[in-house]
Amino acid sequence: MPRSPNSPRPKAGSVTLATVAQRAGVSPQTVSNALNSPELLRPETLERVRRTIDELGYRPHRAAQTLRTRSSKLIGYGIRPTAPGTSAPVMDRFLHALSQTADEAGYRILLFASPPGSAGLDGYEELLDLHSVDGFVLSGTDRGDQRQAWLEKRGVPFVGFGRMWSGRQIGDWVDVDGASGTDAAVEHLVALGHRRIAFLGWPRGSGVGDDRAMGWQRAMQRHGLPVRGKRARSIDDIASAQAAVGPLLDAGVTAVIAASDMLALGCYHALRERRAVPGKDVAVVGFDDSPTAALLSPGLSTVAQPLEAVGRECVRLLLARMSGLGAPPERVLLEPSLVVRDSTSASDD
Repeated sequence: MPRSPNSPRPKAGSVTLATVAQRAGVSPQTVSNALNSPELLRPETLERVRRTIDELGYRPHRAAQTLRTRSSKLIGYGIRPTAPGTSAPVMDRFLHALSQTADEAGYRILLFASPPGSAGLDGYEELLDLHSVDGFVLSGTDRGDQRQAWLEKRGVPFVGFGRMWSGRQIGDWVDVDGASGTDAAVEHLVALGHRRIAFLGWPRGSGVGDDRAMGWQRAMQRHGLPVRGKRARSIDDIASAQAAVGPLLDAGVTAVIAASDMLALGCYHALRERRAVPGKDVAVVGFDDSPTAALLSPGLSTVAQPLEAVGRECVRLLLARMSGLGAPPERVLLEPSLVVRDSTSASDD
């Protein structure tokens, strides 16, 4: 029978599968089924066993569980150098959502270093050989990325945070619609009266950066506005952004949309160097809603990525792929949102 509310709770570490079975009034095999094959149990039995597991704080021994199910309950996540458009603090939100959602499903995220290029594949092979991870979440996807084809060839489940920007689309992925974000930024500025809206982006060839540039260009053409854009010499470098935005300011633009908050910060520096005020003299919009955006003075209007939703979707797709159902690849494109602060204001243009 299930324990009464007054029954003492066993000490952590002393709870075994047999303890759970005794308290729930079922056999040890029924508890094992509840953990590994819940579809075999009646709903009321499954609920009783799960409630007892929660009450006792029982945690299956991972090594034993792996032997029974041939599943390590581990998901590998390779840490790559910070990808364009995703500053480290921003990616923290994604990792937290990824870890929390995996934990709720009974999995753990195993972090490892994954440098770009063919050398990065060594880490994936090592985790498969030594830890028998069940699948991988990929981020920092870029042109020429070899990981998707390598994993697919070996039949290893994976999901990408980010699209494949060239070649054949492989596997499941979740991404943020950057073009939609910069399009929304243009609409916001046009509604405020701005007509000379420039774009400050990364060097061409970055899938994420080119996507954000496309949204700005699309919206400008829709309104019949002149397209003025500059590319910083390097990715997310304040000095490079400051130098690149100078000619745009000389041309008399009244607003600048930057491909990242870091590039927007370079724009702030350029304006202050000219004794101009962001938001008052020239409107500025960034991308990513990094912690810095709200701390700047004036606060930076920016496009926020739904990174918590990305993390949850990545786990959902990966669990579905690991179930072995053989469903067609699923690609999920999530909408960002515009966060309006004091760096955008009405124009006298």
